[in-house]
Amino acid sequence: MAVAGAGFMGVALVAFVLIRTRRDSTLKGLANQGVFFWFLLSGTVHLVLELYYVRNHATLAGDLHPLAQIWKEYSLSDSRYLSSDALVLILESITTYIWGPVLFYAAWALYTDRPTRHVAQLVVSMGHVYSLSIYYLTGLVDGTEYGDPHPYYFWFYFVFFNVIWMVVPLALIAQSVKTIVHALSVVQKINQDKSKSKKKH
Repeated sequence: MAVAGAGFMGVALVAFVLIRTRRDSTLKGLANQGVFFWFLLSGTVHLVLELYYVRNHATLAGDLHPLAQIWKEYSLSDSRYLSSDALVLILESITTYIWGPVLFYAAWALYTDRPTRHVAQLVVSMGHVYSLSIYYLTGLVDGTEYGDPHPYYFWFYFVFFNVIWMVVPLALIAQSVKTIVHALSVVQKINQDKSKSKKKH
């Protein structure tokens, strides 16, 4: 877990430095700074920790690498991670190779104030919600028979560590939908005004 803690601190430091350079413009306000940090943290988890799992899932049980140790610890709440379960491997692959890069694009788009930020934010957040829903629902259908019955492993590892990727994305979906609907309403109003102006002439 020391590796995970060091990784978290590293991402926090990078985010802090980047936020300091833009805190009076594109990253103004705690909300935008928090979203930027989320993009960097989540993207790093996908492209480092989960990439390691995708590439080494078949030999994870005997692997001594620090990242393998994290996965073996997490597997106490979900043993599918040590058995190369097809569903888990597919979900982790999608998360790694699609959502990871999209998160870093969203971070860059937010940092540089690109309008595509909300498109990327909406897509990746919906992807997180969908993937996590599938992950949890299979657990309910199977009766979580692959998890340690101890409450610590279930509530802290299986529930808490995952539900973050449900709660934050749902909030980001709401934010992006509101922003996109507002922008489209403004464009619609402009087009209606233009149409009315042409009819008068």
